[in-house]
Amino acid sequence: MIGAKTTATEMQNNFGRYLNMVMAGREVIVTKNGKEVGRFIPKDAVISYLTDSLAGILKQDVSLEDAKDTMLREKYEIID
Repeated sequence: MIGAKTTATEMQNNFGRYLNMVMAGREVIVTKNGKEVGRFIPKDAVISYLTDSLAGILKQDVSLEDAKDTMLREKYEIID
């Protein structure tokens, strides 16, 4: 749950306020020059992000060997 979107300067000047938001379970998005540069998220949310990320990877029906072979071919520009 997003709690706030703030600039890096605002975050620096009012860190305690944003820390309290995170401690209350809310996410704070930090921007610099109009671009998102980071997020402060509650500790419990980290596990959720990692799990969601891994679930996306694991849903694919690809073997480890095939994935490794593909990555090496792309890295070294091997064409069949």
